[in-house]
Amino acid sequence: MSNQLRSNAAVNAITRPSRHVDWPTTKGRLSYVSEIFGEKVFTLSKMAESLPKPEFKKFVEQVQGRQQLDRSTADAVAHAVRIWAMNKGATHYCHWFQPQTGTTASKHDTFLSLKTVNNNGVDETIALDAFSGGALMQSEPDASSFPNGGMRTTFEARGYTVWDTASPMFLRPAAHGTFVLYIPSVFISYNGEALDEKTILLRSNEAVSNAAVKLLHVLGKTHVKRVITTLGCEQEFFLIDRSLYQMRPDLKMTGRSLVGSVPPKHQQLEDHYFGAIPSRVVAVLGEVEMELFKLGVPLKTRHNEVAPNQFEVAPIFEEAAVAVDHNLLTMEVFHTVSHRHGLKVLFHEKPFKGVNGSGKHANWALSTDTGENLLDPSATPETNYQFLLVLAATLDAVHKHGGLLRAGIASASNEHRLGAQEAPPGIVSAFMGEHLDEVLNAVEEGRPVNSKNTAHLTSVKVGGTQLDIKVSTLPDISRDLTDRNRTSPFAFTGNKFEFRAVGSKQSPSFPVTLLNSAVAASLNDVAAALIEQKGEAELPTTDDILAVVRKFIAQSKNIRFEGNNYSQEWVEEAARRGLPNIKSAPAAFKQLLVPANVDVLVSQGVLSQNELNSRYHILNETYTKNQLIEANTLSAMVSQSILPAAFTYRKELCDSLRGLKEFVLDYKSTPEFTALEALHGLTNTLQSSNSALLKVIHTVENLGDTDKEAEVCGSELVAALNTVRNAADALEGVVADKHWPFPKYAELLF
Repeated sequence: MSNQLRSNAAVNAITRPSRHVDWPTTKGRLSYVSEIFGEKVFTLSKMAESLPKPEFKKFVEQVQGRQQLDRSTADAVAHAVRIWAMNKGATHYCHWFQPQTGTTASKHDTFLSLKTVNNNGVDETIALDAFSGGALMQSEPDASSFPNGGMRTTFEARGYTVWDTASPMFLRPAAHGTFVLYIPSVFISYNGEALDEKTILLRSNEAVSNAAVKLLHVLGKTHVKRVITTLGCEQEFFLIDRSLYQMRPDLKMTGRSLVGSVPPKHQQLEDHYFGAIPSRVVAVLGEVEMELFKLGVPLKTRHNEVAPNQFEVAPIFEEAAVAVDHNLLTMEVFHTVSHRHGLKVLFHEKPFKGVNGSGKHANWALSTDTGENLLDPSATPETNYQFLLVLAATLDAVHKHGGLLRAGIASASNEHRLGAQEAPPGIVSAFMGEHLDEVLNAVEEGRPVNSKNTAHLTSVKVGGTQLDIKVSTLPDISRDLTDRNRTSPFAFTGNKFEFRAVGSKQSPSFPVTLLNSAVAASLNDVAAALIEQKGEAELPTTDDILAVVRKFIAQSKNIRFEGNNYSQEWVEEAARRGLPNIKSAPAAFKQLLVPANVDVLVSQGVLSQNELNSRYHILNETYTKNQLIEANTLSAMVSQSILPAAFTYRKELCDSLRGLKEFVLDYKSTPEFTALEALHGLTNTLQSSNSALLKVIHTVENLGDTDKEAEVCGSELVAALNTVRNAADALEGVVADKHWPFPKYAELLF
């Protein structure tokens, strides 16, 4: 029966009609991307067209100044956006927020309102469409039903969503051709504590802006009023056929395969990366892009990734909070569109054992409100003193608070990816590239940049060198002086840092919040050191700046590493440098409680002590729940499907041997007996390991202490689960294919 279901699923995957969606047209031709970009977004331009000029000016001033929105302006915006949305088919609106679940949430309200009027002396109730500024600015979800870390009890249900005016409203499809107006929002408790991912990100953006502005003002750039955190999130994922997905309880319940052996061919031929994108996938990507372009999401790149059925999309960078909104929106659109095409998107960091996992490389930088990138080294970084100060502060932050950054990327799912198949390890380090590393060494040592140290690069200009390809018809090409290091958790890539260790399933909000907070603290330290160094002088001299840069470069030097982060040599070297090698998520979570890390978050107002304790509790609780879901799912698969399949095959072999006994005197030398013997041993091993797993599950469920539960899950439960998996995978190689109950890797990945 199971083989028939697998066969049917495979046939369905091949014979299913392809979905066709027409690209929009403009004046009889296919539309340019720029012509449909932001079509479903209530942009500032659209607001300007529909608001009185004084109200629009007031709104822009309030957003730019990060001030509160007054009621009259909110009423004007609410009226304008309702008319715009309803003219496009909207019937509902919702406050769209980001609870600590890794996903988004919303509840939909109609624009319908009722009003009683007097009609010839008789009261009559009439229907009308209305949307007030109060309804736009605030709504009320149930705060106790979302992760809150004990800040809300079940009977204390009230919470609030509040419109984030800096992120534009947009339309998403609903039923029957209608739309819903989405209002990006923050989510707080009745007492004002942050219950979401966005509130703390916005706080950290302000913290790093205040610190960077302070530093720039010390340098004499008093015209800068605000510094913006910019972010671009590369998103990796797998796409598999939904018919096969439906037959895998592990993928449905946990997002990853809990059993499965790597097929003879996987990624070892290196023929997937940047290869031809399969036609079904191109259809999905095209429809996803079309929807996201209309939603104002600036997707730029798409390509095959290294593993079979693995892909990546990447956007143009944006302001961090908007970039997070757009990343989460990208994931949501992928879920809905892939479903329409009969496919399932997997964002889990390690859905398949033995092939590459997926990350969400967060490209992070700082930019002034005048458009200047503070991490742009220019052609001569050794004399770009502003850049050196910001770079020194960033490296200082990573050095002092590497444990905090490690906590930001820790989860039950990312634990499977870190340190394996091109994912960075749990040791947080920073990669500069040979040239910039030499520049930092030269500044620290008070000497000129030594071109001999970069002789193989031909020149020491950051702008790049020329490569002669030795083909007369091809031009010389420019080469960056900084190579890429894909094993580094935090790598400098020209004019930004790439935080490569962020997991594909994660919201980028929390890791970026922690990074912002750490950098803000170090920027404040650099500014304070510079003020002290310059003394009573109005502006610091070059010598003042270099003295400060030299100090911070020297004290953060241990965090810089230019080599292979996978090597055992680096593990040993990192230990000598005193860098922590945090391998488990529960150990990483504890970094949130380290006094120096607590001070960074609490003193800058990013998280209160109560909010921080709450998040620590939620992280541990979520980790434990995810591990228990995996363990119970695997145990059920073993008991209800895998062992019965083994029993059926064992009976088949026994029946065959009974028949052979009449004709083969030495029946124990037959292939059937050898297969039965191997099957019998592996079946017993699987049965006993599954029983051991159930005992550990029972132990965890009865501990009653969140911290202890997470610790036991991270050690005993994970080990017991892996033992069961190894036995099940070994059995997969022995049981006849017709009896195996689940689609195998060869079917899922090819």
